[in-house]
Parts: sequence; structure tokens; C-alpha cells
Amino acid sequence: MPNYRRAHVPGGTFFFTVKTERNAPIFRRNDVVRILGDVIRETKRLWPFEIKTIVLLPDHLHTILN
Repeated sequence: MPNYRRAHVPGGTFFFTVKTERNAPIFRRNDVVRILGDVIRETKRLWPFEIKTIVLLPDHLHTILN
């Protein structure tokens, strides 16, 4: 397993991209988008953060968070 280094910056802004396996266009499906929204809301409940922006494309998403 890789040993990723993560910066802990209180109040920092972070950008990340999530890509689907083999470029599968799973985010074209409404049920998958609803599940993603549910997971994001649950995650925010456990670890509060602010979503500045999110761009959802058929096979990946880009997000900027605080």
C-alpha cells in the first residue's frame, strides 16, 4: 500500500478528482447520482466541511473543498 503524504492545513482549501474504473460513465445514471449525494451528506455530517464547487461528469468528478 502506498504511503501517501497528506498536508493537514486547518481552514485549507483542497482540490481533488475522482475517476471511475475504466472510464465507466456511471454518473449518467440518476440512481448513482442520488447515492453519491447521500454519501456526501453523510460524510459532511461526520466530518464537517464546505463544498465550494463540484463538477460531475459521466466518468469523473472534480471538487474544491474547505
